Amino acid sequence: MRHTVKEIFPMLAIFGLMCLSFACKGESPQTVPSVDNFAKGADIGWLPQMEASGYQFLNDQGVREDCFKILKDHGINAIRLRTWVNPSDDPASGHCSKDETVAMAVRAKQWGMRVMIDFHYSDSWADPSKQVKPKAWEGHDFNQLLQDVYDYTVDVMTALKTAGVSPEWVQVGNEIRSGMIYPEGSTDNWPQLAQLINKGYDAIKAVSPGSKVILHVDQGNNRALFNWWFDNARQYGAKYDVIGMSYYPYWLDGHPDYTLSIDDLGNNLIDVASRYNKEVMVVEVGGEDNKVQNTYDMLLAVQKKVKKVPNGKGLGVFYWEPEGARSWSHYALSAWGTDGRPTKALDAFK
Repeated sequence: MRHTVKEIFPMLAIFGLMCLSFACKGESPQTVPSVDNFAKGADIGWLPQMEASGYQFLNDQGVREDCFKILKDHGINAIRLRTWVNPSDDPASGHCSKDETVAMAVRAKQWGMRVMIDFHYSDSWADPSKQVKPKAWEGHDFNQLLQDVYDYTVDVMTALKTAGVSPEWVQVGNEIRSGMIYPEGSTDNWPQLAQLINKGYDAIKAVSPGSKVILHVDQGNNRALFNWWFDNARQYGAKYDVIGMSYYPYWLDGHPDYTLSIDDLGNNLIDVASRYNKEVMVVEVGGEDNKVQNTYDMLLAVQKKVKKVPNGKGLGVFYWEPEGARSWSHYALSAWGTDGRPTKALDAFK
């Protein structure tokens, strides 16, 4: 149907008034759901091993279901995966090879999850107490180690890209408070540590420029530690985009009650985001599986603290191995019960 200009103008005016009316009510003619960019994550590196061993994941109703679906139904929207250079086939401390990590990342994407990749630069666990050099890199001089880090990182990132996965975040090292790839990358030699970090950073950006690179330190409530560490990172030119923290009240000497350290975590998040002009995340958190209410409350409090970081610089919170039921892993800080179902603690992400 054709209309004259005189007819169209009143119609446009009426439409404009309608739009204004919707806007005043906080609505729009075609309401578009808001997107929550806050990452509610789970590190599930144990999952392929648990599945291979026959562990059965049950949903809240006690029905067997894919672990990814159970997690998603509890609000989890992001998955963190570790990768080891040449891992063993040990049931609890193996797997997490490049191929297995890529396969898990593809599954995460198929479930509509965002992906974080955590390079340990080791054949097994890397954490503040151990950063063991991959066996294949033993005997290499420092220049060769730099090339090892670059080549391995490019290899994994390229495999992910080929599989159609572009990780939103990538960690260079895991809980590297005292450095990584000992002894060359120890914090006793910050110039070398910074070079190793930068080789990882450059390799990630070469394959996936949009991925945000995380440097991850434990004891997220310890402001003095973070100031010392990231002051050195700045002094020696380490490149990164996001500061990642671990927060485990369970491991704090004499302070297992999260209420005694949660404000320190919140203050540290705000401090480092401002001091270094970086985004921040809690990339590992966990509470006792047999103190469900306490862990639930703690998770709510941690999310609240991260969301309070000014200018939207608090990106999210990741639970470390919520699916890692103690009956299988002997780990006390999962969010899974002896009945094979998630505990109420996981509801904190809904």
